[in-house]
Amino acid sequence: MKIKISRPTLYLIILSLLLLIFVVAFSFLVLIPEGKEYRKTRLQLHKENKDLRAFEDFHEQTYQHLKKLQSQNKQVIIAFDNSFSAQKFTKLYATYFSSLQISPQTKIKDDGVFTTYEVNTTSEIRSPKSFYDFLDALNKSDWIIGVDFPINFKRDGEMIHSSFTMKVYNDAKDLNSSK
Repeated sequence: MKIKISRPTLYLIILSLLLLIFVVAFSFLVLIPEGKEYRKTRLQLHKENKDLRAFEDFHEQTYQHLKKLQSQNKQVIIAFDNSFSAQKFTKLYATYFSSLQISPQTKIKDDGVFTTYEVNTTSEIRSPKSFYDFLDALNKSDWIIGVDFPINFKRDGEMIHSSFTMKVYNDAKDLNSSK
């Protein structure tokens, strides 16, 4: 039995076999290894997207918490931005004292974030109640001021002489930028 195949058909079969071999070789040598790499990269991308979403959620929560704290502490933030003025302080709080003298500010600490000044004051008051009223008013002032102990009171007839030290806290960034 003799199989009769025409020449163009034989060329077509050989060409088809070569094309099939090329497709199989290309699949095993290029597509399958790249497919494995693609799956690994896709899994890595999914992990990174999950991490990104978690960080974005954390950022949003932190940002909302920051905005809440800023709105709750707006007066304190503004007070840190105000620079201390001895004349304005005397003008505002002289009503609580018979006389009020403030010594010059002394810079005692600059930690890069806040600058702390020490202010020594001497005053005369008629009663301790006016001093406590002064401390209450000081808590609502335009500055962040801490009154340090000891507070010395000395009675002299009808008047009480008092002396105390205050620490005034300012935002260091504003002080440096104005110089």
